[in-house]
Amino acid sequence: MSENSASSAYDRSERPGNAGLVLLLAAGLAAVTAVFFFAPAQASRFTLLALSIFAIAGIFALFAYAVGLLQLTSRAARNDLTKLISDTSGEGLVVTLGDLQIIYANEAYMELCGAPDVGGLMTVERLFAGPPEVSEAIYRLAQAAREGRRHIEDLRLSPPLSGSGDAGWYRIRVSPLKRYVDGATLWSVADVTVDRQRQENSFLELQHAIDFLDHAPAGFFSAAPGGAIPYMNKTLAGWLGYDLTGAGAGGLGLSDIVANNGEALLAFDAGAPGEVRTQQIDLDFKRRDGRSLPVRLLHRVAFGQDGAPGSSRTLALNRASGERSEEDLRAVEVKFARFFNSTPMAIATLDETGRLRRANAAFAKLFPHALKAPVAKEDAAWPLLESVGERDRAALKAAMLAAFEGQGDIKPVDAVFEEGAGAAVRSARFFFSPDEEAGRRGAMVYALDTTEQRKLQEEFAQSQKMQAVGQLAGGVAHDFNNMLTAIIGYSDLLLANHRPTDPSFQDIMQIKQTANRAAGLTRQLLAFSRRQTLRPQVLQLGDVLSELQILLRRLVGEKVDVDLRHGRDLWQVKADINQFEQVIINLVVNARDAMPESGGKILLRTRNVSAADCAELKEPALPAADYVLVEVEDNGCGIPPELQTKIFEPFFTTKEVGKGTGLGLSMVFGIVKQSGGFVFVVSEVGKGTTFRILLPRHIPEAGAAVPKTEAAKPSSDYTGQGVILLVEDEDAVRAFGMRALASRGYTVLEASSGLEALEVVDREGGKIDLIVSDVVMPEMDGPTMFAELRKRGVKAKVIFVSGYAEEAFAKNLPEGEFGFLPKPFTLKQLIETVKGNLG
Repeated sequence: MSENSASSAYDRSERPGNAGLVLLLAAGLAAVTAVFFFAPAQASRFTLLALSIFAIAGIFALFAYAVGLLQLTSRAARNDLTKLISDTSGEGLVVTLGDLQIIYANEAYMELCGAPDVGGLMTVERLFAGPPEVSEAIYRLAQAAREGRRHIEDLRLSPPLSGSGDAGWYRIRVSPLKRYVDGATLWSVADVTVDRQRQENSFLELQHAIDFLDHAPAGFFSAAPGGAIPYMNKTLAGWLGYDLTGAGAGGLGLSDIVANNGEALLAFDAGAPGEVRTQQIDLDFKRRDGRSLPVRLLHRVAFGQDGAPGSSRTLALNRASGERSEEDLRAVEVKFARFFNSTPMAIATLDETGRLRRANAAFAKLFPHALKAPVAKEDAAWPLLESVGERDRAALKAAMLAAFEGQGDIKPVDAVFEEGAGAAVRSARFFFSPDEEAGRRGAMVYALDTTEQRKLQEEFAQSQKMQAVGQLAGGVAHDFNNMLTAIIGYSDLLLANHRPTDPSFQDIMQIKQTANRAAGLTRQLLAFSRRQTLRPQVLQLGDVLSELQILLRRLVGEKVDVDLRHGRDLWQVKADINQFEQVIINLVVNARDAMPESGGKILLRTRNVSAADCAELKEPALPAADYVLVEVEDNGCGIPPELQTKIFEPFFTTKEVGKGTGLGLSMVFGIVKQSGGFVFVVSEVGKGTTFRILLPRHIPEAGAAVPKTEAAKPSSDYTGQGVILLVEDEDAVRAFGMRALASRGYTVLEASSGLEALEVVDREGGKIDLIVSDVVMPEMDGPTMFAELRKRGVKAKVIFVSGYAEEAFAKNLPEGEFGFLPKPFTLKQLIETVKGNLG
């Protein structure tokens, strides 16, 4: 397996060595040598002098090396580690000298610029040129760079630099590099879009938690030492008859809601430093309409280090007249406990050693290990950290310590953890806040399970990557098909003018055969991008595999046994038989390569899978429907779990160089997807691999049209008459087509685009008998030109030529009014198609 870097870092910061000193030393040595030849009498004296000079230089060099003045490693070698860190950083890094000169840019920055080479690099000011709010932030950064000071900005760009999504967030920093050279500035650009989205999602989850508290079956409020009420939940506000928006914004005080001067019972003058007091108080609240509401309060106040009281946290239980207080208290406690344990957010309290004081059911489900007695090891007193990965453990512990110290506005921490060996990796986002109980410091911890969110993000990123590579592969194949059409066509023209006995005949045949092999490679690329030309037909897969079995046994050799087991009463499917056979051949060849040298067994199974049976396959991505299942099972070496997500990527292979292109499985994936099916892999290292192909069941529609019969093949006489308009934007393909058709007696008109073709049609009137047109062209594509011709009353039949599948452009065109010729095509295929459509 081999990987190609997307780009190379741009670096002009190294300085070259001094070639002049090398030439001076070489000249000195040449002078000493010349003395031996031209003045032998003086040779001994010059030799002694030269040796003395070299000895002094050597002693000085040894002394300089001993004291550290001379080092044998170069500056570039010393900086290799630093440069490697910069080149592989996920943030875009660029160093500028002045406002315009770029002296260094890492790979991440070049990808942001979309620059495949140095010529496409842009400064940050040019890269983020756009709306006024972005320009203002960039101006502040540029001004800081000119003044030699650090600065940071977060900005929103719509659309983002990647071109996908509605908007992107970027964090840009500037730092002066005065120790390197005056005027040099380091710019770093980080894509923080995902972090912003996570923050928004976390905020929504917190909003939900606050909403749960507002609708709790008990009242809750907080009172400042002066008596103001900064917070009151919706339940208590409803009991008292107040609007929540006004009641919880500091507009009310204790004197407004407590009757009979009972607010004095809630005031604490002073306490011991760090003390926490909790009291149970029975008193009456007064509603907005003046009526009384008997309540029982669980009132708690924490004192600071100076003994001053802080804001209270008070739970209010309704004890309206006519209810028995003890039963009411138990009912409220039960309701609150049910609310606490049924909330989907994991909530727990920690003491100052990191141990759990209490936790709700969601926390117990998310972190069962934290509820167990910690094992004897370094973090034994921190059970929450026990299974957290090393990368996240320090940040999580730091957030906990900040909560224990009473700090506010603690940033949330994302952590990945694993319950045990072989268990699935999970992740969560933690929120911490200070807490005290009975004078002891502690922390409140809230956690959101982000495992599914992380998986969805990874799957989305993978699908975007596959889509991007597919678009690239389709574009490359399209351009390559044009070149191959010209190569194959001109080869046919040359072969027509050379006899088989001509020495050049075999060379031309070799060129054509090589081009045909290259055409096979483009078909693989188009299969991966799901844009190849398919000719689907109704198939009975059992019959297809039976006919293919002899070929498969020849492919795998004598040491590997191929067994075929058919299911009963297989349903019909609709697929391209040639492409389906290629899928099976690729999977069988891969299975053969995975076998040990002693051989093995490959089993092909077929059966029907109804919509009700889809759940048995345990594939979440498989929608419930009727399918025909084809399994290719081997008992080879298997595929490691970390590679199973990559095997369908193009150019990914574990085979040695020269033994695989990495397109086999990606082509399988593309053909199956283009046929409307699904492909999955189940593998275990050392036991084997099973590929499952599910093709949808084909049910003929009532009253479906009878398929068109194939046109009769033309005779060996390929000459003809008529006026043909050839529309092709590729000059080489258009020139070949003109020569081929003109040599057979046709009158050929040419156009390089759809607009030019319309001009030719208007000029020639109704003299055109047939139009041969490319599909993808600048200014106006083939289908658009076809529609415009029909609007103008032109009835000439059109033959579309394309390397893409016919279905990609034929959906909105009238059936039967156009022909199709897939690229690349030979001279014979072009002439036969033209003559068959002209009749």
